[in-house]
Amino acid sequence: MAEGSNYDYLFKVVVIGDSGVGKSNLLSRFTRNEFDLESKSTIGVEFGTRSIDFDGKIARAQIWDEGDQGCCRGITSAYYGGVPGALLVYDITKHATYVNVTRWLKKLRDHGDSDMVIMLVGNKSDLNHLRVVPTDEAKTFATEDGLLFIETSALDASNVDDAFQTILTSTF
Repeated sequence: MAEGSNYDYLFKVVVIGDSGVGKSNLLSRFTRNEFDLESKSTIGVEFGTRSIDFDGKIARAQIWDEGDQGCCRGITSAYYGGVPGALLVYDITKHATYVNVTRWLKKLRDHGDSDMVIMLVGNKSDLNHLRVVPTDEAKTFATEDGLLFIETSALDASNVDDAFQTILTSTF
C-alpha cells in the first residue's frame, strides 16, 4: 500500500458516449449509489471514486465522465493516455446514440493506449418496452470490435456494479 494512502492500486476509467445516454447517472450510481432524475448535461469533466476489494488488495477506481459539450477537446490525448479501461455508453431507446458508438470508439482508439479495455454499455434497460437497439445487434458489434458488452440501468441499478467491476478486473 502506498504510504499515506488507503489503497493498493489506482485505476482510471473513462465513461464516454452521446449526451443523454446516462453517463453521469452511471457514475453516481456506482460511486454514491445515487440516481438523479433531473440530471443535466455534464459540462467539462465529472469525476467520482470508489474503493473495491480485489483479493485482499484495495483498488481505488477513479471514474471520469467527459462531458460532450466540446469545451475540453484539446486535452483529449492527455485525458485518454494511460487509461486502462473505458465504458462506451449508448441509450437502448435512442438508435442515434448507438450509431454514434462508432465515432466514440474511434476517439478512444485514436487517443487511448492500444491495450485499453473497452466495454460497450447499453444503458436504460429499465425502458425495455421502448427499446430500439436489439441486444443481439449490439452484442455482435461488440464481439466483432473486441469489446466487452453489458446492458445496464442506472435508474434501478441493474448491472451497474457488474459493468464497473468487470472493466476494473479486466484491466487488473
